[in-house]
Amino acid sequence: MRQVLVLGAGTMGAQIAAHAANAGLQVVLADVTVAAAALGRQALTGLSPSPLFVTEVVDRIAVTGFDDLSAARDADWVIEAVVESLDAKRALMARLEPALGPGAIVSSNTSALSVAAIAADRSADFRRRWLGTHFFNPPRYMTLVELVATPETDAAIVSRLSAFLDRRLGKGVVLARDTPGFIANRIGIFGALRAIDALASGAFTIEEIDAMTGPIIGRPKSATFRTLDIAGLDVFAKVAADLRARLGVEFGSDEPRLVHDMLARGQLGQKSGAGFYKRVKSAAGSTIFALDIAGGEYRPLRPVTLPALDAAATITDTGARIRALLKDGGRVGEFLRQTLDATIAYARRIAPEIADSPDDIDRAMKWGFGWELGPFEIHAEADHAETQSSQRRREDLAELSASVSSASPRDSPREGRLLLRASRAASRVVRSNAGASLIDLGDGALAVEFHSKMNTIGGDVLAMLEDGVREATANFRALIVGSEAELFSAGANLMLLVLEAQESNWDEVDAMVRAFQRATMALKTAAVPVVAAPAGLALGGGCEICLHADRVQAAAETYMGLVEVGVGLIPAGGGSKEMTLRANDRAAGGDVDAAMQAAFETVALGKVSTSAPDARRLGYLRDADGVSMNRERLIADAKAVALARADTGYQPPVPRPAIRVGGADLYARLALGVHLAHRAGRATDHDALVGRKLAWVMTGGNLTHAATVSEQHLLDLEREAFLSLCGEAETLNRISKMLAKKHT
Repeated sequence: MRQVLVLGAGTMGAQIAAHAANAGLQVVLADVTVAAAALGRQALTGLSPSPLFVTEVVDRIAVTGFDDLSAARDADWVIEAVVESLDAKRALMARLEPALGPGAIVSSNTSALSVAAIAADRSADFRRRWLGTHFFNPPRYMTLVELVATPETDAAIVSRLSAFLDRRLGKGVVLARDTPGFIANRIGIFGALRAIDALASGAFTIEEIDAMTGPIIGRPKSATFRTLDIAGLDVFAKVAADLRARLGVEFGSDEPRLVHDMLARGQLGQKSGAGFYKRVKSAAGSTIFALDIAGGEYRPLRPVTLPALDAAATITDTGARIRALLKDGGRVGEFLRQTLDATIAYARRIAPEIADSPDDIDRAMKWGFGWELGPFEIHAEADHAETQSSQRRREDLAELSASVSSASPRDSPREGRLLLRASRAASRVVRSNAGASLIDLGDGALAVEFHSKMNTIGGDVLAMLEDGVREATANFRALIVGSEAELFSAGANLMLLVLEAQESNWDEVDAMVRAFQRATMALKTAAVPVVAAPAGLALGGGCEICLHADRVQAAAETYMGLVEVGVGLIPAGGGSKEMTLRANDRAAGGDVDAAMQAAFETVALGKVSTSAPDARRLGYLRDADGVSMNRERLIADAKAVALARADTGYQPPVPRPAIRVGGADLYARLALGVHLAHRAGRATDHDALVGRKLAWVMTGGNLTHAATVSEQHLLDLEREAFLSLCGEAETLNRISKMLAKKHT
């Protein structure tokens, strides 16, 4: 697929268009008028978080009005995202059909209406290529897309669109039945209503329920009521009302009185400034208040005193925590048995009606609502008086899987996902220590996987990186560095550094920096291709590892940056050196000093990319580096790149002997910029000192004029500057504050 037509330039339509453009597709965004479509496109550039990988992506989106749907003739995919009105959608489909090209797939982003009903009046050919594609908001960041086929949808169309959504748009696709609410909303809204019932009973406070329905049971930090405030209580109420109208008593006969009263008072959540919570700003800062459900006013937050939660917090495994909480004989157990148990029981009862398998239901809740464990995974983990024996639970799940119709086309096998997890499960761990492991990925590929806290880089990780290079050189064809954790690496572990610096153990600090440089250069000069696979945060030392890989295969949502200046240091694991080298390459014989100044500003300001394409703009990624839209396929994609490099006769680079640096003249220019920022109040005294140290390194040190230097020369300058900054009280103060913040 290359061209997409999106019908409807509202919140969802415009952001779906943006994400298709992120994926490199040519997009046409249509609305009632060209002006309305243009307004929807323009709004994309002002949203936060941004739906665009980089601002220029918006240029891939053309606009048109519904009176000119000629773009449908060349579109590979047309997606409808107009107002949730059956009549409006049917009328638009009647207008669209004559304009369609013969091969176009057509889908609806409806979240509440029957997919089949929308196209009931269309031709058999139209209905053959018609289905639902329910994106979750915001489309760039939410993984789930529910793919809803009708009995008339061509199975090949379902497979083709499923693969496209997975690989090109990076989505987690589940096949849902054409039933009210599909999968995720039906179960999620049911569970939220149970929590609202518990709140309305007066037995629990808002704060208590959010404490019991957040990370402690594997849910997002926003838990129940903060999530409703973010989504908007009016949106929640509308979806719940639609489900109530179509499903009857299981969603209640009437809107909950609490919700009704809040809507009447305009307490819609963040969009109205007040919902279940309210932020009140004052000269002293801002304070969060919670709703007093009895009077509708706001009161100060109340502390949560639930000993069962404190006890469960010491249990690292989420399933084990839930088991313990469900067994609790106090208020926590009472609440979870009333709400969580009820939701699991509901999911089990409706499973054959809404999905092809229990696994799809679990995936939908994890991808759509951020649950760590889906309802069937929780059911399998639960072990209390109201559940069946483990043997019966296995029979129960098998019966549910067998009870669904085989008529719905299934997604292709989920090969290529979570490759590290699969390799560990197959007992392919070659070597391991506290910070990292070597894992055999098969086909001659070895991986270094970090698993320290926040994947920080200490001596154990550095040792495993060097071991990985040696092992891969001796017994494998390629090396991949990455993990399937939430983030790639938060950077170097600074705890030991600050302890040694406080004791003035400078030889130890010097040895730490040398070890880091030795590890990154080992990656760069390895005899086999090394591919780094960052996702999420790749900061400081994590970014430096990527800079030294032969190739980087980055997840689209990668936030990469050299941020050492924030704690009063400079990159010294080869990062300052590598950005200097890359400035040479980017200049390509042109104005090297201008490229060098841009690279200096990137490092001196600690710029962090907002996406992988933005990392390319900042120089952290090169044109040859790749981007994986689907995070779960990242390691498999990196493996494929690494093996392809090996297959083409990979030759390791030799250390660069001649890197052009600007010497005293460029140093003076960079130092002047630092001085002006200091004078303008944009940099503190210490910021200015760090900036001058960085400029000294990136211009070659004590050179009277522009010259060429080696990589080792720049590495030595990095290390010297880093050591001198470690001797500054303000640097140690900043590091200590950062570490204290991480542990609170």
